Amino acid sequence: MSIHKKTAFSRRLPDLVTEELAAALMSKTNYEFKDLFEVVHAKLKARNAASGGEEMLRLRAYEKLQNLVSRGMVKKEAKKYKGIPKVLATLETFPPKTPAPAPASAAA
Repeated sequence: MSIHKKTAFSRRLPDLVTEELAAALMSKTNYEFKDLFEVVHAKLKARNAASGGEEMLRLRAYEKLQNLVSRGMVKKEAKKYKGIPKVLATLETFPPKTPAPAPASAAA
């Protein structure tokens, strides 16, 4: 019996947590993490994308926020977070869409 390896490329789902964090931080408001999480959690619940429990989502959101801080997209001053809108606008959460190839003509 042979072992089959998965050779196809599997695309990951869009990162909805990072998308909502970026959307909330695009405003010129300074957020403490608790307030920011409440905004993100409410938006994810509205999109029916807040699964896995609130505490797990809080941990994921904090990790994503710290990644944005380390990448220079969000400034952290004391316990307040503020997004840099020009830099956050370059954040691509969805892969770019390529046009579908034209079908081959039947006249051969």
